Amino acid sequence: MKRNTLPLFILILGATACTQSAKPKAPESTSIVATDENTKELQESLKDVAEEEKRLAQEAKANMTTMEFSELSHEFGKVMEDTKHLYNFVVKNTGKKPLYIQDVKASCGCTTPKKPEKPIAPGKSDIIAVEFHPKEGQLGRQDKTVTVIANTEPNMVVLNIGADVFKNPGTEGRIATN
Repeated sequence: MKRNTLPLFILILGATACTQSAKPKAPESTSIVATDENTKELQESLKDVAEEEKRLAQEAKANMTTMEFSELSHEFGKVMEDTKHLYNFVVKNTGKKPLYIQDVKASCGCTTPKKPEKPIAPGKSDIIAVEFHPKEGQLGRQDKTVTVIANTEPNMVVLNIGADVFKNPGTEGRIATN
């Protein structure tokens, strides 16, 4: 009798385990019910957000100005690798509010722009200095950009520099180290 109980017990245990795991759980769900009170609160909140966005846009527009560059691109011509070349882009504030050059970003690590630190008064000019330093082995045609971000509309202007980079005879046979 003891020998027959163990297989019977295992059979019953297996059958109940299969029936319990075979039943999928019903998904739980929640819902939000709109009432007159919370609909009104939502509409008031959206109205407040829209008014704040409008106020901020007007404030930003009131502080906008215009700028003009003497030129938008510069060609360095033929240059040797691992040499530094500097060009100053002249920017003029042609608007009625102070011009804030907020940022200048280069497209490559071989190009380093420097922005004016102080605001440019209406009618005045300043420079954005751009240094181009092609690294050893950076040969051939090189075209780079500098993006200028300011309180203007549009708020972004792209300046371009270019050069044809040749092997520097002084670097022949030299081993580059980092």
